[in-house]
Amino acid sequence: YRNIRWQGTSQGTHSDDLVTASDLPFSSLLAYDTAHFPAERRSFLYRWINQQEGSALAKVSHDEEVLGYGVIRRCFEGYKIGPIFADDVRIADELFEGLTATVPGETIFFDTPELNPDAVRMATRRGMTEVFGTARMYSGSSPVLPINEIFGVTSFELG
Repeated sequence: YRNIRWQGTSQGTHSDDLVTASDLPFSSLLAYDTAHFPAERRSFLYRWINQQEGSALAKVSHDEEVLGYGVIRRCFEGYKIGPIFADDVRIADELFEGLTATVPGETIFFDTPELNPDAVRMATRRGMTEVFGTARMYSGSSPVLPINEIFGVTSFELG
């Protein structure tokens, strides 16, 4: 399937309902990530959510169940958002807003799977423009993933 890179300007608003992802029990975040990525990536995830020039936020239920998480990180130009994994588009929107609120007025990039129309609408609703696209390919059979819960991929290079 096709992934799309979007570019825009950060205009997010902070939400008190989001928590810093690294404050959660790591095992809970890892389980959520593993449900949305075709391999367990313990070491990678720990480093990804603890980047120097980045922020990782999560949405949790009242009983501390992870409902979604996302990361924004500094790149050569501006900031990249990814991943955003969430149980539904409302949570994904809240994560997007919270992440972009950490870097007001900055250039942002957001990589979405075209197969998730809610992810594409998240970008177009915010006036983001398509920069380019890539094809997602697998050697062998494609993994079964909840594409409707994948709003932003980690990166084109990493999935």
